Amino acid sequence: MTKRVAIIGAGPSGLAQLRAFEAARRAGADVPELVCYEKQSNWGGLWNYTWRTGLDENGEPVHGSMYRYLWSNGPKECLEFADYSFEEHFGRPIPSYPPRAVLHDYIAGRVERSDVRKYVRFCTPVRWVSYSQETGRFTVTAKDLIKDEHQTEEFDHVVVANGHFSVPSVPHFEGIDQFPGRVMHAHDFRVADEFVGKRMLLVGSSYSAEDIGTQCIKYGARSIIFSYRTKPMGFDWPPGFEERPLLTKFTGKVAHFKDGSSAEVDAVILCTGYQHSYPFLPDELRLKTKNCLYPAGLYKGIFWQDNPKLIYIGMQDQYYTFNMFDAQAWYARDVMMGRLDLPSREDQAADIAKWLAYQDTLTNPFEAIDFQTEYVRELLAATDYPHLDVDRVAALFKEWEHHKMEGILTYRDRSYPSTITGTLSPRHHTTWMKALDDSLPAFMGLPQAAE
Repeated sequence: MTKRVAIIGAGPSGLAQLRAFEAARRAGADVPELVCYEKQSNWGGLWNYTWRTGLDENGEPVHGSMYRYLWSNGPKECLEFADYSFEEHFGRPIPSYPPRAVLHDYIAGRVERSDVRKYVRFCTPVRWVSYSQETGRFTVTAKDLIKDEHQTEEFDHVVVANGHFSVPSVPHFEGIDQFPGRVMHAHDFRVADEFVGKRMLLVGSSYSAEDIGTQCIKYGARSIIFSYRTKPMGFDWPPGFEERPLLTKFTGKVAHFKDGSSAEVDAVILCTGYQHSYPFLPDELRLKTKNCLYPAGLYKGIFWQDNPKLIYIGMQDQYYTFNMFDAQAWYARDVMMGRLDLPSREDQAADIAKWLAYQDTLTNPFEAIDFQTEYVRELLAATDYPHLDVDRVAALFKEWEHHKMEGILTYRDRSYPSTITGTLSPRHHTTWMKALDDSLPAFMGLPQAAE
């Protein structure tokens, strides 16, 4: 009987798994039967943009946290696929920091050429997964939202690739229910234009706060206060930005902070992170973790320790992204196809403990980059994934960190060489702070169709 594999999610992680199997098929291997369940109407995961918040057109919770004017906050050279360069996709070199539409086009381009759309069931969220010790197989129940019908099928492996930046963590602050302005989580932020002239409070001190705050200033917000829980971001913020300790309460429009200071604000965005959420999995299969570089309970950061037939892709905190998902997907593919054998439970546990102990020693971003570099290197060494120079990628990550500290509003104007082709990216025709049109034609300098 042909082995069957279910893949939950057609974002970058799920698409990496599809691409891994397709690469093996094109090399002449017999691959399992694949079914990829995707709740959205198109692939791309978080890189899909929708104006919707709350519930989507089918009454399902909106998956995406993507906002309209998002640009890559790291060099594209650090996430480039080893088997599909940006130059190959676009036919020429492009700048190092593309907007969302350009990255979505790149992600989709690789899988379109791989002809894997036939495996994806769109508008079909998974409702439940169970495992039978007797048969050694999983039962997956999903709902076809268009037909309004449930479907149940059995699989030998399940790959969980639904991401972990969709279900917001929303804290409560005294008086927030009486705040007379706009309050939202970053998950529901869509357009910076809404906040022109506004005094904004962003609660949080990580990537979402940093990026939404700078974007809002770019599009005309009056001022930004970042409120941090443990420590400030520490950038040399230009006028219009400031950092304060944690918010404690609101009195009307006045925000009060832990250091005793206060400020009147017009709008609040909670950049307070996301939960790992797998409501379709029973407790014995469900990953429970905070956002970290190496979740406990996953051998090689991939295989569920208590049942390695269950596979998680892309569940780490991320410096590496698309190419790390590839490394995981190729490794998982080779285990599912019998090319790689998993060690004993004891050896798996020892390997997990080794990585967790290493993770506990990390004290700064450069050490974290090195940690994830070694992790990706180890996965790649075991498979036939095309050569990826992870040392060069790591060096680019560290340059990026320096450039952000040198200029939080100007680092996206930098250029880097591709680790795949060696080509130095061109400068964008417009600096990031002045590039208000984030469409693919505008970025590429192409003529746009008349409306």
